[in-house]
Amino acid sequence: MKTLQKYGAFSALYLAAAYLIGMLLFLVVLDYPGITDPLQKVALLVEKQLVIFSTNLLMYVFFGIFLIVLTLALYDRLKSRAPAILLVAAVIGIIWAGSLIASGMVSNAGIGPVVALYATDPAQAALNWQGFESVASGLGNGNGEILGGLLTLLVSLAALRGGGLPKGLNLLGLLVGAAGILSIIPGLIGLTGVFGVTQMSWFVWLGIVLLRSNPVKAV
Repeated sequence: MKTLQKYGAFSALYLAAAYLIGMLLFLVVLDYPGITDPLQKVALLVEKQLVIFSTNLLMYVFFGIFLIVLTLALYDRLKSRAPAILLVAAVIGIIWAGSLIASGMVSNAGIGPVVALYATDPAQAALNWQGFESVASGLGNGNGEILGGLLTLLVSLAALRGGGLPKGLNLLGLLVGAAGILSIIPGLIGLTGVFGVTQMSWFVWLGIVLLRSNPVKAV
């Protein structure tokens, strides 16, 4: 369906934009990964709670919703060429989307209680926030991007096998997927950064392809 393909295209472009904006907010504006002291993290949360709340919506909740649309669009586009692989990819994509939405919701749910507690007991607030962060990080694939890696890898394999997407895009997808899967191995967690940057490029290219072509012409 052409309408679903267009929705998928805009979703892919949103995911790329969310990656870029989220990276700039967390790494540059907030410098969140550079803060290791729990009390400093909570102090930043109190000071920038609206920014952190909005970033969680952008990078996790909305990201997951648009990811569902993209997953369905890719399944609709490629299912006749490699149905078994695409079915597995679609299930993994929905699971990944659900885990990201849950991660953002958990993190945002903790902001209000932790900020309120900080006024009377900063140390306990920091401890509570660590608990929320641990759960949110686990749901958000903070220990490795295996779900996103598998989705990208399987979609690329299916398209290489049956057509429907450009070969160059599929080869890039294989590299992106491999980086995501390997990032779950202890000692290779740094590959999550490689996965994020390369998947952002994959999303942009994919969005352009979905906007400008149909499954037959893209073989």
